[in-house]
Amino acid sequence: MAYPQLTDKPGALETAAAIRRGELSPHEAVDAAIVRIEHFDAQINALAVPDFDRAMETARAMDKQKPGEDQPLFGVPMTVKESFDVEGLQSCWGHNRLTDYIAPRDSELVKRLKAAGAIVIGKTNVPIDLTDWQSFNPVYGRTTNPHNADRSPGGSSGGSAAAVASGMVPCEYGTDIGGSVRVPAHFCGIWGHKTSWGLISKRGHDHPQMARRKGFVAAHDGALSIAGPLARNAADLALLTELGASFPLRRRAKRLRECRVLAITEFPGSPVDASVAEPTESALERLQRGGIRIERASELVPDLQRQQNDYLRMMNIAMARGAPSPDGKRAYASDWFDMLDAQAANEYQWSQLFETYDFVLAPPAPVLAIPHLEEPVFRSSLKINGQDVPAASGLAWAGLATFPNLPATVLPIGHGNYEGAKLPCGMQVMGPRWSDLDCIAAAETMATILHG
Repeated sequence: MAYPQLTDKPGALETAAAIRRGELSPHEAVDAAIVRIEHFDAQINALAVPDFDRAMETARAMDKQKPGEDQPLFGVPMTVKESFDVEGLQSCWGHNRLTDYIAPRDSELVKRLKAAGAIVIGKTNVPIDLTDWQSFNPVYGRTTNPHNADRSPGGSSGGSAAAVASGMVPCEYGTDIGGSVRVPAHFCGIWGHKTSWGLISKRGHDHPQMARRKGFVAAHDGALSIAGPLARNAADLALLTELGASFPLRRRAKRLRECRVLAITEFPGSPVDASVAEPTESALERLQRGGIRIERASELVPDLQRQQNDYLRMMNIAMARGAPSPDGKRAYASDWFDMLDAQAANEYQWSQLFETYDFVLAPPAPVLAIPHLEEPVFRSSLKINGQDVPAASGLAWAGLATFPNLPATVLPIGHGNYEGAKLPCGMQVMGPRWSDLDCIAAAETMATILHG
């Protein structure tokens, strides 16, 4: 079953502008979002934890107020990923045994969004422990892709992307360590941004098993993992990035046609399915015809196979918090410091590359939206050009930006045919660390060339 592609609904800035002009009240905006959720979510199941009553109460109070200059999202309804703490709401990361954890306060990011005038109407679905390219668990059930109910919306921010793609809300915030913002954006045909590591605080995004301990206070962000926005246009994506940023970001005045761009479409050990390769090649050709200078190879690219090996090892250690791996081996402090050294060296190599190139283009994942599985993707395989390929190899395209702490914006570039279904396809635009707004702006220009 295919759902309508409801991406023509107003975005966050458009909704906020209508409220400022008096064409729409905050409670009307929230009510419209709730009606839309009630209409579509029985089939899509994007929303895990609704907060409709408090949202309407907040919206009605805002009806009597005027938006402040520092409230660009005044009255705009939105959702956040289930794993972010929202005061008074459950956060269990998909575990039945952890449903007793009720967040005592808002996460730092949610505080910022509310201060900007956003109204959080609920939290969206995730896989258990945020570790899959699907979004299903025994507490909240399975989220389906708004474009095709037989397919995954991605993960771990799959509920986030499905809510935005279906038009339930104009924007969202998810997290990403293994493509968890970029892959759902790619699978669902929307915009997503992996921020530079360290740009946006993840305080209040803690595993509930730890957070419910008496006196627990998270003092730092986890290695590799970031918080990043999802939206239906570039302008909303940039605003959400700026609102979440812990410090101001600069924008360059350099035009994209003056930039030098490198495309990476091959990765050792991680083949790309034709359903992704064909729309990617078509997009690159159209961008070149539009005046963008794109090169296809460079000796400056780091050793990608080594990067992938180091990335997987570092991510597994970080997510397991040093617990023994399935083979029984435990990481020691010396192993972790070796990983930090490898990451620093890799980040330096990428910084050297970005002295020559302004942006790097690459697929966000080697496949389009996958069919639903009854087990986590990474315990199975991906069907790539008719062959079964270990799913972990697909993480290479996420690790391309994750391991060196780089920003990467995903924009929709078209559609491909994967295992008998026509599905959305995206492309990621990477840049130097802290060039988040430049990546989004470059992606916006590319979208204009591709779809204008």
